[in-house]
Amino acid sequence: MNNQNSNFQDPLEVQSVSSEVASKTFVSRVFSWMFLGLVITGLTSYLFATDASLTSIMYSVRPTGGVGMTTIGYIAMFAPLGLVLLMGAGFNKLSYGAMAGAFIAYSLLTGMSLSVIFFVYMASSIYTVFFITAAMFGLMAVLGYTTSTDLTKFGSLLMMLLVGVIIASIVNFFTHSEGMNIIISYACVAIFTGLTAYDVQKIKNIGAQVGSNGDATVGKMAIFGALSLYLDFINLFLALLRIMGNRRN
Repeated sequence: MNNQNSNFQDPLEVQSVSSEVASKTFVSRVFSWMFLGLVITGLTSYLFATDASLTSIMYSVRPTGGVGMTTIGYIAMFAPLGLVLLMGAGFNKLSYGAMAGAFIAYSLLTGMSLSVIFFVYMASSIYTVFFITAAMFGLMAVLGYTTSTDLTKFGSLLMMLLVGVIIASIVNFFTHSEGMNIIISYACVAIFTGLTAYDVQKIKNIGAQVGSNGDATVGKMAIFGALSLYLDFINLFLALLRIMGNRRN
């Protein structure tokens, strides 16, 4: 009788363990996709900045002097927004393969458009800021995964602040205020640092609910979660680069 009691497991305890395993599996899947996206973006950006034949696809020398964007350059700059809208609005209609393809295409196009930073900032400065971004992102990701505090309200506040920053950025596009640009950059650092913790916690909670099976819908949710973290990382990196980056003369 005692042996039977010692082998008995509370169903609630079993369910809790199962949810934890499922959550870890899902989070791991999300981060795998995010890392893939960052690798594609990083390599693409570097190649389009250092290979003359690829650079000419994005940029052209104007007859009056200076450098301008080619048609492909403009497509690479604005197409990612369309892909994000497609992935969000078409989540239920897109297949897992189509969602994966859209994410990879997004990462590739973003890398092409980000190649411009190698012409604006010193390469050593870009690498330094990248590692600082990775450290900050990793710290906040661990915090978001391990904290027992519900970050839902915190995340909602950050999203409202992000809308305010977007509006301020649009206004500053026309006013060209350097002071406002600095304020926006610091605000973006704070916002995307906080959103990293919020998004990781949200992804962790989603993982506990959807399970660790190979269902196509779960796979699409993992890719969409990866897109959220990818955007947090890229925007944090760009904000830090504007603040700390050493510009070329």
